[in-house]
Amino acid sequence: MEVDKIKESIKKAAQELFRKFGYHKTSVNEIARKAKIAKATIYKYFESKEDVLHALLMDYIRVSVDDLIHNYNTEMDEETHLTNLIMKTSRLSYTICNEFIGWDFIRESTNSQDFLKSLSNELEELLISSFTKVSDFRRDETYPQRLRFLIKSSKSIVFSFAFTSVSDSDVRKNFVSFQKEILPYLVKAALK
Repeated sequence: MEVDKIKESIKKAAQELFRKFGYHKTSVNEIARKAKIAKATIYKYFESKEDVLHALLMDYIRVSVDDLIHNYNTEMDEETHLTNLIMKTSRLSYTICNEFIGWDFIRESTNSQDFLKSLSNELEELLISSFTKVSDFRRDETYPQRLRFLIKSSKSIVFSFAFTSVSDSDVRKNFVSFQKEILPYLVKAALK
């Protein structure tokens, strides 16, 4: 097997197991068994299980962000576009937490919270650089800072209710509340 195929088989096996059992309940041995390789082979390409997760999530995020950025309606006004972008990004973050890592582990583990913070910072940078490159909307030198304000504010709010919600229905209810009651004001503030 060549390097890229081995890495892809590791990530594919990890993705299936993380989705089925959660990050915390999946071992490196199980990933190796599912990928039909030796455990040592995983460590040849990734330093840890966390690095496998990081690579897997960054692939998922890059594809999702490209889709978010490049498939927007050019007839949409900037306010609507930014609102849609933030909501789709929030859903993307939720999917990552829900399907790949597991909420119980996130709420209980300081390491997972640090990992998510680092990952969300990478997502933030990717969004800002992608959006400022392709955006047809008015831009000045403060545009990246205003966009960063919008993303950071939204991210903080979304993560706070995701970490404190008791059930998935609470998370969904909070998303709706965020979309209707908070996000419009954040977008308006970012556009001024």
